[in-house]
Amino acid sequence: MTDFTTTSASITPDRTPRRVRHELRFRRLAVQTVQRLTPHLIRITLAGDDLEGFASPGFDDHAKIFFPDAAGQLALPTMGPDGPVWPAGGRPAMRDYTPRRHDARANTLELDFALHDAGPATQWAERARPGDVLGVGGPRGSFIVPTAFDWHLLIGDDTALPAIARRLAELPAGARVVVLAEVDSEADQVPFETQAELTLKWVHRNGAEPGLSPVLLDTLKAMELPAGDFHAWVGCESAIAKALRAHLVGERGANPKWTRASGYWRRGAAATHDTHDE
Repeated sequence: MTDFTTTSASITPDRTPRRVRHELRFRRLAVQTVQRLTPHLIRITLAGDDLEGFASPGFDDHAKIFFPDAAGQLALPTMGPDGPVWPAGGRPAMRDYTPRRHDARANTLELDFALHDAGPATQWAERARPGDVLGVGGPRGSFIVPTAFDWHLLIGDDTALPAIARRLAELPAGARVVVLAEVDSEADQVPFETQAELTLKWVHRNGAEPGLSPVLLDTLKAMELPAGDFHAWVGCESAIAKALRAHLVGERGANPKWTRASGYWRRGAAATHDTHDE
């Protein structure tokens, strides 16, 4: 007689996220190409020998980007026994960005800059030309999210498009994924490549100031979502990310352990990155 008895461990997929640490290095890179993808998105391709050993296995990794000063001079730290040591003259302007694509063979790194304000990142990206220098630190670590869920939910604004694109690219054929993405207008939509079964919903601010429009939350509340166990990922303005997570956990039955929400930026504050776990 055949024994059909199985244990729960043998039929339950592994859904435990994994953290990976990387050596913290600071790299001086040069602009190779500049592409205006949409009215509010610029892609900068960087190159240089310093990219040797660069690693970014997590789709929502963050690297620290260091901008040159008004004279084009770039200050980078060195690693000391107690952490980064800065040269005399102070620290440069810096922001966190998700690496869009790393090509180890070509020694290139793509970064997508969402143009929201007149801060140092937007100013630099709009003026960038081949040969300009930029500093990159990290990523210091990666958060690897398994793909073995019944379906996946990705929500974000312009700043989250690189992470969304990376997650879609790594999801396997047969995976089911729903994407809710906010941009200013139809002209700001970008194509995504994926083998997964994708349901894509674009929503538009239509000129409203980023971070003030309720369009992401309002649209999510009206959406019919698939049944089953799902992993939810949110990346947008901090207060909106927190509200989206609260709705998913409180109203949509999302498992808090499988719901990751990040404030990629915060209205009225510079250089912030918030994680909302509760």
